[in-house]
Amino acid sequence: MQNYDSIIVGGGIAGLQAAIQLGRYSSHRVLVIDAGEGRSTLCRTYHNILGYPDGVSGEELRAKGRMQAERTGVEFQKGRVIEAKRKGERIQLTSDNGMTVETRTVLLATGLSDRIPDIQGLNPTLGKTVYVCPDCDGYEIQDRKTVLLGSGEAGANMALILIERTNDLLYVNHEHKQISAELHRRMKEEGIRYLEATVQEVQQSEDGYITGILTDDGQMFESERGFIAFGGNRVHYELAEQLGAEIADNRHVKADPRTMIAAPNVWIAGDLGLHAEQATVAMGEGAIAAIWIHKELQRIAKESKVSQF
Repeated sequence: MQNYDSIIVGGGIAGLQAAIQLGRYSSHRVLVIDAGEGRSTLCRTYHNILGYPDGVSGEELRAKGRMQAERTGVEFQKGRVIEAKRKGERIQLTSDNGMTVETRTVLLATGLSDRIPDIQGLNPTLGKTVYVCPDCDGYEIQDRKTVLLGSGEAGANMALILIERTNDLLYVNHEHKQISAELHRRMKEEGIRYLEATVQEVQQSEDGYITGILTDDGQMFESERGFIAFGGNRVHYELAEQLGAEIADNRHVKADPRTMIAAPNVWIAGDLGLHAEQATVAMGEGAIAAIWIHKELQRIAKESKVSQF
């Protein structure tokens, strides 16, 4: 069984930033275990990241981040960690490919998975002209004809946020879920058009820009930009729970906001935690967690030297 000083579970934006930070200390054996999935694999273009005024895809960020981390000696293994348990002062992780490893410290950057219905043409537009986060990409719909695909009250609440950016907003309740009379009233007052219909296709231009939607009853609605809000996103909290972290009611993991520590020798970063779900925030949390992991590894090494005398 291989032993590490620190293992990062999740090779997305948060995990890679942490890997780069830890690798640059040049004194720890670090492993990243990555299933190769997550929000960043779906986003065609991040528009709000420093240094990329024309946008950058999640895949490009991941590829460059891995290369940067590997240059410092960080190791990578493909796999999905399915079990985490404590063995004395160490932590043992088991992956779905049968790999078992042990470590002194763990950073969990397992994130969440958006619930995205299987709608023809939707995935190729995600992060390019169809978005999920109003804080990240509300700017992109400013004064543009926008369609919001959603479900029930999750979509209605998103519509009330987006109407601050554009006065040409159509909310399509794709799953025909119930919406309270109060939310209906508020949407009407704000001038949000509402349609309860199943979306058959997100139409797009040759370069992947949304041009409109087609509903199952044959109606077509033109659009320049889009948002989705279906609710029911799945937070991957299970490993944190197995290692004794406190789980909030919404299944996100609680952590010290200064150090990102969630349980003894367990840190978190990114969308797994209770914070704004933005790539830039995930980067910061990954770096912060890595700094405090380094401090803890230094403390452990110092105590080990003292005990030898």
